[in-house]
Amino acid sequence: MLLKILIAVVFLAMVTSLAAGVGFLLRDDSQSRRLLVSLKIRVGLAALLLALLFYGFYFGDLGTA
Repeated sequence: MLLKILIAVVFLAMVTSLAAGVGFLLRDDSQSRRLLVSLKIRVGLAALLLALLFYGFYFGDLGTA
């Protein structure tokens, strides 16, 4: 159960980072690096999400019942 909650939290953090990136893209000037930082965070969260999913399926926490 904890793994599913953690996956949901990481996914919501990815969506939040995506929304922040869109806001930075629309508002900031071309010299700002906030969009790049947002992308780096989102890529890291995506890697974490994939690792959690692989872990869950490998150990049977997310498989069919």
